[in-house]
Amino acid sequence: MPEKKEKMEALVRRLDAVDSQPGAAALRARSYELLELPAGAGVVDVGCGAGRAVAELAGRGARPVGVDVSAEMLAVARHRWPEGDFRLGDACALPLEDGLVAGYRADKVFHELAEPARALAEARRVLAPGGRAVLAGQDWDTFVIDSDDPALTRRLVHARADLVTAPRAARRQRNLLLDAGFEDVHAEVRTEVFTDAAMLPVLAGLAAAARAAGAIDADQEAAWVAEQRRRAETDRLFLALPLFVASGVSRPRG
Repeated sequence: MPEKKEKMEALVRRLDAVDSQPGAAALRARSYELLELPAGAGVVDVGCGAGRAVAELAGRGARPVGVDVSAEMLAVARHRWPEGDFRLGDACALPLEDGLVAGYRADKVFHELAEPARALAEARRVLAPGGRAVLAGQDWDTFVIDSDDPALTRRLVHARADLVTAPRAARRQRNLLLDAGFEDVHAEVRTEVFTDAAMLPVLAGLAAAARAAGAIDADQEAAWVAEQRRRAETDRLFLALPLFVASGVSRPRG
């Protein structure tokens, strides 16, 4: 149990490090704009994690519901945002009534899903006619990291991607929405650049996962992380992440 708690705390720290970056805040704001929510409209944030987006959507006058598959993560969300509506649920079985919400948002979720079509069918079920869905995520094959050892960096990035259920889901978001029957589908990309030490836990986690998968050994992991730490100390760290956003409208089924 202590080990599970430590892993959850480490995950929350990594998420906080990413979410606190100015670019991440701007991307969340863009996702809220794409929802085009009327005042007081209901919206579901699928994979809500620690609840930041739920709190921000409430601050914009919406009535958000945060849904997550992790009871531990929901406990963090409820502690941070006690006024929020947080519910345990799966992206393919949302704890919401038919046509209840005007907006559906899923950020960094679809790379975890083996059956994205089922999740989007569920999105259409809970969306009112004319409701909008917004999907956002990163492509796990396209971490761009400056390093003195590009071959090793390439190996660990792809090794980490291979551990993800659907590492290239983000590049498929537009087509997934079209296939699910959404209309007026729009896609865009924003590349976030990170250059400070706040990203070191993310990079260290990337290397640790590659070592655990057997793609690199412990000495390679230690040397690579040490290089990234030196880069951070001398203002030479560079990490770029292309983040893909797709949106679409759920029309009445005819």
